[in-house]
Amino acid sequence: MKSIINKTLIALSLLVVTSFVACAQKQEKKATPSKTTKKMEYNKLTKEEEAVIVHKGTEWAGTGKYDKFFEKGTYVCKRCNAPLYTSDSKFDAHCGWPAFDDEIKGAVKRVPDADGQRVEIVCKNCDAHLGHVFVGEGLTAKNTRHCVNSISMVFVPEKK
Repeated sequence: MKSIINKTLIALSLLVVTSFVACAQKQEKKATPSKTTKKMEYNKLTKEEEAVIVHKGTEWAGTGKYDKFFEKGTYVCKRCNAPLYTSDSKFDAHCGWPAFDDEIKGAVKRVPDADGQRVEIVCKNCDAHLGHVFVGEGLTAKNTRHCVNSISMVFVPEKK
């Protein structure tokens, strides 16, 4: 009988010690910081802005507020405020949308459309749809036209 009690006590002792060790290991794992991805905070968009910026729509030609707009300053992404274009690269392409022959270095990413017909341009920072880029039209010395939806940008005037 003593033998059974001793074996039971030993087994219970081992069980208790094992559970303390297991709990200590679990706590140690919780204390280790995990790698998390920081979620970007974006500006709130209207339904019209979301239709163009998120769902890759297009505003009607000639309706955007920056088509015939030529003030000095910088155009930033409507979704994340990243600088995209300067007024020095803007020109009147007579196409119904704001046109730029160059972007701020590293600001815009080119993505071939699924149909292979055009090349989409998106904000490199947040992937907001901006419009399309066309090369070879001969409209400027740089031979490039970024055709951008006004609704995808915000103009920041140059400080005087």
